[in-house]
Amino acid sequence: MEIKAALTGNPNCGKTTLFNALTGSKQRVGNWPGVTVEKKEGTYKNDPSILIQDLPGIYSLSPYSLEEVVARSYLVQEHPDVILDVVDTSNLERNLYLTTQLLELDIPVVVGLNMMDIVEDKIDLKKLARWLNAPVVEVSALKKQGLESLMKQVKNESAKKEQKPFLFSRSIEDAIGSIQRLLPETKQTRWYALKVLENDSRILEELSLSKTDQQKITKLREAIENEFDDDIESILTAQRYDFIEKLIQDCVKRKRTKHAMSVSDRIDSIVTNRFLAFPIFVLIMYGIYTIAMGSTPFSIGTIGTDWANDVLFGETIPGMMGSVIQYFHINPILASLLKDGIVAGVGAILGFVPQILVLFVFLSILEDCGYMARVAFIMDRLFRKFGLSGKSFIPLLVATGCGVPGIMASRTIEQDRDRKLTIMTTGFIPCGAKMPIIGLFAGAIFGNSSLVATSAFVIGIAAVVVSGIMLKKFKAFAGEPAPFVMEFPAYHFPSLSNVLHSTWERGFSFIKRAGTLILLSSIVLWFLQSFGFVNGAFAFVDDNNNSLLALLGRSLAWIFYPLGWVGDMAWKATVATFTGLIAKEEVVNTFGVLYNFGGELSEEGNEIWTLVAADFSAITAYSFMLFNLLCAPCFAAMGAIKREMNNAKWTWISIGYMCVFAYSISLIVYQLGGLLLHEVPFNFFTVVALVLLVGILYLLFRKGYSEDKSNISVKDFSLNKVRS
Repeated sequence: MEIKAALTGNPNCGKTTLFNALTGSKQRVGNWPGVTVEKKEGTYKNDPSILIQDLPGIYSLSPYSLEEVVARSYLVQEHPDVILDVVDTSNLERNLYLTTQLLELDIPVVVGLNMMDIVEDKIDLKKLARWLNAPVVEVSALKKQGLESLMKQVKNESAKKEQKPFLFSRSIEDAIGSIQRLLPETKQTRWYALKVLENDSRILEELSLSKTDQQKITKLREAIENEFDDDIESILTAQRYDFIEKLIQDCVKRKRTKHAMSVSDRIDSIVTNRFLAFPIFVLIMYGIYTIAMGSTPFSIGTIGTDWANDVLFGETIPGMMGSVIQYFHINPILASLLKDGIVAGVGAILGFVPQILVLFVFLSILEDCGYMARVAFIMDRLFRKFGLSGKSFIPLLVATGCGVPGIMASRTIEQDRDRKLTIMTTGFIPCGAKMPIIGLFAGAIFGNSSLVATSAFVIGIAAVVVSGIMLKKFKAFAGEPAPFVMEFPAYHFPSLSNVLHSTWERGFSFIKRAGTLILLSSIVLWFLQSFGFVNGAFAFVDDNNNSLLALLGRSLAWIFYPLGWVGDMAWKATVATFTGLIAKEEVVNTFGVLYNFGGELSEEGNEIWTLVAADFSAITAYSFMLFNLLCAPCFAAMGAIKREMNNAKWTWISIGYMCVFAYSISLIVYQLGGLLLHEVPFNFFTVVALVLLVGILYLLFRKGYSEDKSNISVKDFSLNKVRS
């Protein structure tokens, strides 16, 4: 018989480490249905009959965040056989608050006291178990100690019918009993009654109580609030903490100290210092990027990527493929597909894997040791001014290397609207793949101006800030970013298994998702570049000016006419833009092909500078560069957006917003900039540019959507109606 165990606990309590230790490789990763919150489940490696469901890290069962909604829905609706509550013993009071709520669910609870090895206080486990009416087991997830005893208790407790709940004061218990008699029969009547007493809008909406019952409940609630002279939520919270305080006094013997600071506190006094925090963080990330993507002898990631691009996908695999093609006398068209489509397509993305893996290793180390929690705290004050959470900074930072892991990093943001906003703006940050575009135009048009290159980064960051301010004014994103309610985990040496597991999980996802999209899109590009109509017949073409790609470019060039893409360069710029959707590096390579350059291009593409300079003016080049830097990212990043959004509508909204924003900015720059430089006459699109500029300014400074009005809950509507 299978036993379903729900693994829950506060964030940073060691829950994920315990889950990995219990399940090993016998786990599956996905998303919860309909949401982007990650779902992990696996079987206990020593007993396949025990299925462990790893719930999101939460602080309570009140639905303030998407994670809490997911965790609560699972516990209430799925009703697992047992709850395995992981408690960070170094912060016992805060962690036990969730425990008191879990005890009310009529589901057997097993408490795992984690991190006992770093706690100097003495805890009487037997007394603690009596207070909680639940077995308590001492474990160390990091050192894999106490796991067998813990799972033995899980198996024993799963046979129990119910859990004895935590009890409130007499008047509150009487009110809970009265409400229970008003509710329909359910497995967890007490828990539902308590939530109704708390005025929980989601539960009130679910139960659809009659007006008469709502009036009775309102009177019970008001009587309690008058008795304790406080609101009901504060009363219940206070009683939980009163219980925890008495429990601590009886079960925990504090070690006498002279208020000495812990090692973690001493480190935090430096790394979270008001003045030192940001410089230290910049130095740490600079070191990581130097190792992962720099050009020094210590840049392991770059060495690996250079080998992958120059040797593996530059010589070895193409050489092997050429030998196979020659040996089997493969048809030239099929040979072109294999070499120019499949090998080139897969190599374009897999060549970056070494850098990405090195980056993931160091980010995993920072996360596992506890430093990344501090980073979000450091950046929160700055980012909240622009409507973004401090946790949005990590995806934006990672995106400077590659947009795919940057978008994937957004899953650490708890609030759904903040996560969506971060995903929609992460693509604005110039990634490594966009560097050749900047290099091409800075060299060909602007004489290698460092100001042009720097402006690309400034505009990317400005686009994030402007978008954050504008989008926060709309209903879908309205409201303050979720406040930080997390305890910093104690610093500890990262677990090698956790780091490798996290790196492999992220790396494999990158290879699987990005590689598949790049492969398919490269085959399509190969087909469009290789076939066309010659003398009225559809055939394989040697000159891709006669290809379907050229035909497509000419048919779509009119879209970009207002951006200054006119004349002979119009269709070439259009084609380069669309091939840039496959991978942004393709923009420069496409120019090389379309300008009939037969040799190998350097990274900057400086061999075609003269030809490009002949077709582009300064304002046209800047317009083209801005559009390609700000518009929809590559297919791999689009795939990451689809996965993280987990919703087709929001995926298209994100891509559409980036394209519209990029088009608007590029149009404003070309039309108004060209007018000021006397390169563009006043015309209809000048008026459009002025309207767009005024519209952006209006969205920036207008009064935002009122969240208070938008969040009128069922409880507010029904109870106010009754009172009136």
